[in-house]
Amino acid sequence: MAAASNEGILIGDKLYSGVLISLENCLIPEEKCSLTASMLDGLGNDTETDLRCVGCELIQSAGILLRLPQVAMATGQVLFQRFFYNKSFVKHSMEHVSMACLHLASKIEEAPRRIRDVINVFQRLRQLRDRQKPSPMVLDQDYVNLKNQIIKAERRILKELGFCVHVKHPHKIIVMYLQVLESERNKHLVQTSWLASEGK
Repeated sequence: MAAASNEGILIGDKLYSGVLISLENCLIPEEKCSLTASMLDGLGNDTETDLRCVGCELIQSAGILLRLPQVAMATGQVLFQRFFYNKSFVKHSMEHVSMACLHLASKIEEAPRRIRDVINVFQRLRQLRDRQKPSPMVLDQDYVNLKNQIIKAERRILKELGFCVHVKHPHKIIVMYLQVLESERNKHLVQTSWLASEGK
């Protein structure tokens, strides 16, 4: 039996509240950026930064191989970063989370890909990195276990982010602003604004 109140909805003995998204809570608080869960687990700042970069590069490379739109790859990268500001690289596999973020982002951005395809692409990237001969993943118990780990990672991401997975990308409004300023032909301004929107 559910009962509504000003603070939320009471279901059984638990109170569930709504989700409030405002300018005050859409950015990661500075204290979470300066002292992350990984740092609390003893991971060095440089190592964490490297893992964040590698995870985003994996998402980008896999997205290209899966022929995903750029917005899906960017969404996957944002989800990846948000998750690891709350959870530790020490306790969660960077590769599994990046696979789950890409799979989830493909659904969010309405360009869904099968988990099997995501797994095969990540395996192909690993083979390229290790200079191994490319071979498809065998559909054995290891594959089933990996698939289940990706599904669990996706659920964990959704739970950790409170199912708030909508991402407002700055790329979409850059073109509009440049058109309003009648500057869409100014190559230097276009390039500079694009790089700034990516935080480079």
